[in-house]
Amino acid sequence: MLRFTHSSHREIHQVQAELDRIDDLSRSGVSVSKPIVSVHGRMLEVLQLEDSCLIVSSFEKAPGKKIFYPECMNNDLLSEACGELTGRIHVLSQTYEPADKLARRHHWNENYYIKHARKYIPANQHKVWASIEKLMKEMQDLRQGEHYGLIHGDINVGNFFVDDGRITLFDFDECQYSWFVEDIAIQLFYMVYVVLDDSIPERHEQARRFMRFFLQGYEKHRLLDSASLMQMERFLRLREFIVYVGMHRSFDMTKLDDWTTAYLRESRRRLEESIPIVSDLF
Repeated sequence: MLRFTHSSHREIHQVQAELDRIDDLSRSGVSVSKPIVSVHGRMLEVLQLEDSCLIVSSFEKAPGKKIFYPECMNNDLLSEACGELTGRIHVLSQTYEPADKLARRHHWNENYYIKHARKYIPANQHKVWASIEKLMKEMQDLRQGEHYGLIHGDINVGNFFVDDGRITLFDFDECQYSWFVEDIAIQLFYMVYVVLDDSIPERHEQARRFMRFFLQGYEKHRLLDSASLMQMERFLRLREFIVYVGMHRSFDMTKLDDWTTAYLRESRRRLEESIPIVSDLF
């Protein structure tokens, strides 16, 4: 799989840091789509343009296929496999040091969607902004310590293939330094966000079921402390905001289908009122 990354999206050192991390995980036995070196023995090559460049990298194609909705929902074996993969990554993140100290990934608050939110979310959504600013201040006060490290940042059914029950993870473009619980909240969010407010009990049941089997897999490698679990709702709200920004960036707001219209209306209300998409999980 050949990938071209424009320098307006990521700088060369950021892509190098991503590739180094994937290579380290692969060498540690984690099932990821590993980088392929060029004929010059490098994991990336640079094509210089007039005032920018293209960063070229290549990856082994993951075996298997994607599992889409609704097949992925209430799929207990998949949930447990996701937990086991995530647990292994987080254990390795606790001791991971970049090969090149100058090639490092960004931290959670430098996420593209957070940094550029005001470019896409209308300024007149005052309640959304007030709620998010409060959330960001709360998160900046969280202790990092041993529960903070380099996470994938976007694990969802679109970013892995499944082959006979074995997951191969790819697309580390969003990998960043954050709390490990964010990596878990992201997966939980994407597992339930498709269920709209007319089926809230179903959404909560799906969330609890996913977490039950996810943690069975995760805790084969790493125990999730109660303090992290208590932060889950905060990180669900953060992911909702990031998705909300992404939808405003990518969609024509005058040409939305019924599901997207309903979702954005419900999402805005949750953001304004600081309500996580699911609550009382534990």
